[in-house]
Amino acid sequence: MLDQPRAGCTEGALLEVAAIGVPDEKSGEAVKIVVVRKDPGLMVEDLVARYRKYLTGYKLPKIVEFRTEPLPKTNIGKVLRRLLRN
Repeated sequence: MLDQPRAGCTEGALLEVAAIGVPDEKSGEAVKIVVVRKDPGLMVEDLVARYRKYLTGYKLPKIVEFRTEPLPKTNIGKVLRRLLRN
């Protein structure tokens, strides 16, 4: 899932982004990205269009969640994805 954060962060409108897998009835698991945006005008459609340029269809995020607070991290700065799943 490393492709998703890298593809979206290149535009400069995002402060942080993390990709996680969430249960999905149709495919078993879907990609969800959790985003802290720098540009408050950034919309889901803009972000997905950006990802569509760089990722294949099955890697595209199906769910986008915007947050205002920083993503939870470990002491060394890694994103705690397990906390994002809840």
